[in-house]
Amino acid sequence: MSLVYAEMPLSEIILNEPLLIPVINRFGIILGTKDKSVQTLCQENNLDTDFFLTILNTFINDSFFPEKRLKSFCVTQIVDYLSQTNQYYKRYQIPNIEKHFGLLIEKSPYKNNNLELIREFFFELKHELLKRIEDDQQSWFPKIKRLSANVHSQIPGFSLTSFLKDDPDPIEEKLNDLKSFLVLHLTGKYDLNLCYGVIFAIFSLEKDIKQNNRIRNRILKPLYHLLQSAEFSN
Repeated sequence: MSLVYAEMPLSEIILNEPLLIPVINRFGIILGTKDKSVQTLCQENNLDTDFFLTILNTFINDSFFPEKRLKSFCVTQIVDYLSQTNQYYKRYQIPNIEKHFGLLIEKSPYKNNNLELIREFFFELKHELLKRIEDDQQSWFPKIKRLSANVHSQIPGFSLTSFLKDDPDPIEEKLNDLKSFLVLHLTGKYDLNLCYGVIFAIFSLEKDIKQNNRIRNRILKPLYHLLQSAEFSN
């Protein structure tokens, strides 16, 4: 999808990119937007329209990198958004996959497939993701907020494109492996509809984490390094 803009109806954007629904939910916007524009909905919900659009465009466009706008955003805006994202994973998406897995195993012939082994791999992935969420909430995010509060001078001016790198993420890789196990290596008899439910739930989480890793890597990490440099220079 091409870039989205303030005057566009949010409903049109969602219909083209339905995976944005949990993203807008994190800003407090729910479905039933009628034909209201992004700007109107942001005003009604006391949101920074530029920040909202930057998040949406970063999420749906792989090549989007808002270097010129990056320094103008409050660091706490980004941290708070990613905190909401973490909580969404923890409260909704992870339990959703777990629930679908449980139903799939319950409705499938006992010991007639390798679903239990695949679910054990999911539990390992779940543990790793929850640990990262805990590290974010208890360590990295508070540190970024502290740096932001302490830095009062101008952030050093150098190109943020030097940070434009998406490092491999083991959680992304494991989600892809989990999806591949189900598609390539599932054995025995099982409920097809419930299996589809598991796969689509995994796909949704994988897509969400992949795109939000871009926000972490292309927005928050550069700002974090800039804040560190500014604090050191002071």
